[in-house]
Amino acid sequence: IYLLIENTFCIFPLRKKCFAGEIVLITGSANGIGRQVALKLAPLGVTLVLWDIDDEGNKETSRLAQQNGANRVFVYHCDCSNRKDVYEQADKVRKEVGDVTILINNAGRLLGKKFCELTDEDFEKTLKINFFSQVWTCKAFLPAMVACNRGHLVSTASAAGLQGLYRSSDYCASKSAVIGLMEAINSELYHGGKCGIKTTIICPYFISTRLSKGFKSKKPCLFPVYDPEYAASRIVDAIKKEKFYLIMPPAVYLLGLKIFLPRKVVLFLESYVKFPESMEEAFGQK
Repeated sequence: IYLLIENTFCIFPLRKKCFAGEIVLITGSANGIGRQVALKLAPLGVTLVLWDIDDEGNKETSRLAQQNGANRVFVYHCDCSNRKDVYEQADKVRKEVGDVTILINNAGRLLGKKFCELTDEDFEKTLKINFFSQVWTCKAFLPAMVACNRGHLVSTASAAGLQGLYRSSDYCASKSAVIGLMEAINSELYHGGKCGIKTTIICPYFISTRLSKGFKSKKPCLFPVYDPEYAASRIVDAIKKEKFYLIMPPAVYLLGLKIFLPRKVVLFLESYVKFPESMEEAFGQK
């Protein structure tokens, strides 16, 4: 109910954020959503800071961003699953570029394994990339935002953070943790009088990127698999409107009903949309 009310009010926002002069750091910027968000922001007068372990992909994102109108683009090799690397690269960014004013945490991975197939290392790595990377980047860049009561934290979570899903135990755990983390940080900022720092949590269904490995929805009218460019345009619009949640597609709102439904009904609905079959086709044994 809260999500419906919050997003209804955002249909007619009082104002829109001006991006000119902002220093925007994007993790996982070498491809997919990260690249497309960078390209959408490029002509808006921002300074782009691109973090990824894929150096060639990141250089290509930089080239395309400059082609799209970006004047200042800084590329860094950063392994977001490595706490030391995150803090070292954050120090370099502060010295070479300045204080980050919009942090877009986008780095992530999805293995699509069943729980008993996941090694301990698999689970730990997923949590490091999907969750702890966001803890560390927020630790690195939030204090400067707090000091001037200005900034924006943008976290890519997932519809899988709202509902435990088949072949996604590590992924769902990490994305649920992201949602809890960002809600808690937002609460602390609000009650601490730091309302100038905005928070946006992105909860999409599947996006057609390398991560999804060709996942195909069996019920595309309810749960479409979005193109990264379209998803990026929605994300940039949500940042501009300073929305707290971006839920897409609209059917994802229905996941909020799970607490009112018997568990068997929830499992029946999973079967109805044929989610397990889609996951088996994308991630099961070929």
